Amino acid sequence: MSLNPLAWSNRAAFFAAFLICTGLMGYAFYAQYVRGFEPCMLCMVQRVFVCAVGLTALVAALHAPKGWGWRWYGALTALWAALGTYIAGRHVYLQSLPPEELDGCAPSLQYALEYYDALKVLKTVFIRDQDCGVIDWTFLGLSMPNWVLFYFIAFFVAALYYGFRRVR
Repeated sequence: MSLNPLAWSNRAAFFAAFLICTGLMGYAFYAQYVRGFEPCMLCMVQRVFVCAVGLTALVAALHAPKGWGWRWYGALTALWAALGTYIAGRHVYLQSLPPEELDGCAPSLQYALEYYDALKVLKTVFIRDQDCGVIDWTFLGLSMPNWVLFYFIAFFVAALYYGFRRVR
């Protein structure tokens, strides 16, 4: 297998996306349960989309369809990545605001799921949450939502490339 990702087969690329998502989720659980960082509601929603990208990529790699099948998997993976990009982008935006501009806090995800209907839970996710504006972890000067945003954009581009390219 070539070290050049553009030369990879669709199957290898989708499997690589699955492995990257597995690594992202592994680190998220490590950060939460070992390092003690509590995820905010937007972090939890980003996790859902990382899992959606990863599971779709795994099914695509295992199925290895012909022709239009890759387009379907590419489009579905790109959709999950686009939705994740939106959520991660909102999180990055909230982290860029000064603390005095963050108004109010949303309830925890567990509380919202227990006491609210599904529509209210979705609305609650997009409330300006003070906890979502806190930066308690950085790597190379970027917060975790910045890194997740980068990966979602990469997944989006890769899904479109590998899903819609002409395979010889």
